Amino acid sequence: MSVQVLAAEMAEVELKDVPSKELTPESPLTTKADDKGIVESEPKAVVTSATTPTMEPIVKTGDPSPGFLTPNTKMPQASAMKRTDPQQNGGEAFVNRDGTVAEAPRLKKQIQFADQKQEFNKRPTKIGRRSLSRSISQSSTDSYGSAASYTDSSDDETSPRDKQQKNSKGNGDFCIKNIKQADFGRREIEIAEQEMPALMALRKRAQGEKPLAGAKVVGCTHITAQTAVLMETLSALGAQCRWAACNIYSTQNEVAAALAEGGFSVFAWKGESEDDFWWCIDRCVNLEGWQPNMILDDGGDLTHWIYKKYPNMFKKIKGIVEESVTGVHRLYQLSKAGKLCVPAMNVNDSVTKQKFDNLYCCRESILDGLKRTTDVMFGGKQVVVCGYGEVGKGCCAALKAMGSIVYVTEIDPICALQACMDGFRLVKLNEVIRQVDIVITCTGNKNVVVREYLDRMKNGCIVCNMGHSNTEIDVASLRTPELTWERVRSQVDHVIWPDGKRIVLLAEGRLLNLSCSTVPTFVLSITATTQALALIELYNAPEGRYKQDVYLLPKKMDEYVASLHLPTFDAHLTELSDEQAKYLGLNKNGPFKPNYYRY
Repeated sequence: MSVQVLAAEMAEVELKDVPSKELTPESPLTTKADDKGIVESEPKAVVTSATTPTMEPIVKTGDPSPGFLTPNTKMPQASAMKRTDPQQNGGEAFVNRDGTVAEAPRLKKQIQFADQKQEFNKRPTKIGRRSLSRSISQSSTDSYGSAASYTDSSDDETSPRDKQQKNSKGNGDFCIKNIKQADFGRREIEIAEQEMPALMALRKRAQGEKPLAGAKVVGCTHITAQTAVLMETLSALGAQCRWAACNIYSTQNEVAAALAEGGFSVFAWKGESEDDFWWCIDRCVNLEGWQPNMILDDGGDLTHWIYKKYPNMFKKIKGIVEESVTGVHRLYQLSKAGKLCVPAMNVNDSVTKQKFDNLYCCRESILDGLKRTTDVMFGGKQVVVCGYGEVGKGCCAALKAMGSIVYVTEIDPICALQACMDGFRLVKLNEVIRQVDIVITCTGNKNVVVREYLDRMKNGCIVCNMGHSNTEIDVASLRTPELTWERVRSQVDHVIWPDGKRIVLLAEGRLLNLSCSTVPTFVLSITATTQALALIELYNAPEGRYKQDVYLLPKKMDEYVASLHLPTFDAHLTELSDEQAKYLGLNKNGPFKPNYYRY
């Protein structure tokens, strides 16, 4: 058969296209989760505290628990996550002139995300909404780099302050991004509940007792799914709650929507301006006919706002619970000046908060935040961590385990010696600033990384903060005409020098893990339980037990919070015999360590 005849016969063959599906810009990638119920334990009866002004344990001798929780809470099984992958594009065949059959080249389809269509330089038109002329928080309302927050970018240009929003019951006492995201936020909260067994046990007991009945709690914390579980637990315990965010980037918009739909007065959204931040706090506090009697704060901004602007309201507060280094420092300043007229509980320095939320949480979330925002590889990178407190220890441990070369700066000789014994090189920042690839601040101080150091950094250096406040990195010094800011993705900016050198600034110097990623729910369960018990203790304390000062959490309460979370690991505590307890001079049920013990 001739070549010409073969080619003619092949041309007559009908070629069928391979069916294909293509992703369009309107086709979102979605995940589904199977929610399972929470297994809760039988609660025990409430035990009231002994009357003493010195923060003695709040249980009677021999009682196994300092409240109505039980350490036998069963940990529910986590729900399985199912992911649907998009199908690949199909191709088709065609016949060449010489008679050979070839496969047509596959067309590459580009997937456009909604947030990529947002222009970086768009700004709200209202005057006074931005306290900084080059503020770039508006474009931080998208969710490009964080799976923790879903944002409908279709209405990003309208400030929530300009919207009239109501939930399904007609209530409009809130200000959030988009109430339509409530269903999505509710699913996030349900997932978080599975990793917060102690709070769920609190709710179980709340069916019979309301230890916070009559409490009017005003809160200022990160508004995440985990905080939502805490807020709904406080409500189940009888409290009325009004809430604002303590960080302009850490709010999960869908969670705020779920809380608003549930009847909570929430004033927060991701990407607030400085002006929005204070406006939300004021709206949270300033409601006619509503007098808060408890404060739950993270950073001290809410406490100081009430103290400065509403002094008469401040004097009627029964107690303050503060969980951050920054906020506790500000409380001690007020106390030292004789201006603290309210008893306050220092939750930050409780063992359960300091060791677990600060150390173990940051050990995991530092890598998560850096990887999500920059896709950096840690092996072989030179990193300097400023501060070797609990947060710094966690960051250094994680980075060292990933193969990074870690330097530490520290002012405290004890913490400095710990860093040396853990195998880290103790340096001054100016000694290594030219050579390091990543700079992380964990001090809680101000002006740790100043413009001089920023000018000397190498091209591509990543700069971020793991402390609560945004004062550690001198970001304000970078907002000058000779430097160019370029938004790369959500919470990631290139700051470019005239010679072309650029640094990568994360979250504009604010808290990295909660601004750019998430933190482990289980760790937040420990902190949230501690906060809830501290509120219960201060609210129910008889007059005179706590004076106008700052107190540490009772050791017994710390131990009890820890015991509630041990069943998660199928852990079994050893019990002292009567002879052993007598020999050590301890109660069989604790506390097991004196207050001066260093864990």
